[in-house]
Amino acid sequence: MAEIAIRVQNLYRSFGDFTAVSGVSFDVPRGSVCGFIGANGAGKTTTMRIIASLDYPSSGTVSVCGLNVVNHPAKVRRLIGWMPDHFGNYEHMTVLEYLDFYARALGYRGKERQMRVEEVMEFADLFPLADRFSNKLSKGMTQRLGLGRALINDPEVLIMDEPAAGLDPKARVELKHLIRVLAEDGKTIFISSHILSELGEMCDHLLFMNDGRIVHEGNADSLRVSGGRANVALYRVHIVGSPEQLGNWAEVNPNVELMETLKQGGRLEIASSDPEQAAYVLARMIQDGLKVTEFHREERNLEDAFIDLLENTNQAGAPAVASS
Repeated sequence: MAEIAIRVQNLYRSFGDFTAVSGVSFDVPRGSVCGFIGANGAGKTTTMRIIASLDYPSSGTVSVCGLNVVNHPAKVRRLIGWMPDHFGNYEHMTVLEYLDFYARALGYRGKERQMRVEEVMEFADLFPLADRFSNKLSKGMTQRLGLGRALINDPEVLIMDEPAAGLDPKARVELKHLIRVLAEDGKTIFISSHILSELGEMCDHLLFMNDGRIVHEGNADSLRVSGGRANVALYRVHIVGSPEQLGNWAEVNPNVELMETLKQGGRLEIASSDPEQAAYVLARMIQDGLKVTEFHREERNLEDAFIDLLENTNQAGAPAVASS
């Protein structure tokens, strides 16, 4: 059985009359990449701050590598790297000086400090930025600097709050690569985001949070099943002419729903996973005069599945945690 890097048990955190985190429990195995997903205001950052020993729970317990974060905060902080969604830079301080400052603050001295800073700069590709002022960097460069700062103490657990927010596509690809390299090196990565598709690609395990509660725990495939639409199928349809034609057609045909309008057509949901039903729908479209140029089944994306899960949870009136 895998060792547990992060254990959260019946965690609550309230601010006056407002409860930000309500009865949250989960484990994160050592050496895994765990995605923490939810809309803004779901309680993700509050939970992560408690794990990082930067806030106190109202009740419940949190441990990192077996150490209680409330009872042993100093020891926990030596084990973690914390990369918040926003962090401060210092005016007139270069990238090299910035990382050297944090290495000093963490107790590194002499040759060991120089080696640690150089290792981090090489990993995060910061050498070309060494003489740039830390507060004059692009968003992607700033995130690489934040990652470097979080890695200075060579942590066992890396906690990252919305690290991909605002990054361009190239910077996102680079970040995903660095995260996988860290995981292959045995580090535990706990990363939050509201961009489901990106986390689905890089994470071993996913936690979904809504209104302060965990509503799903598992992987991308288990979410698609637990979203409550296992007996439906999605098809991408391209047509000649206005996409409105496809929407108008779907409105008057039973067991078919237009989920999204695209430039050349749309995504249709058919109320059956039987290929024969899809063939029947396609035949009807052609018979009714739609000029179909493309018709193929596609996998439900995680955003659709998560929305379905939340709708099912709200209708049930209580969180229904699913796990794989």
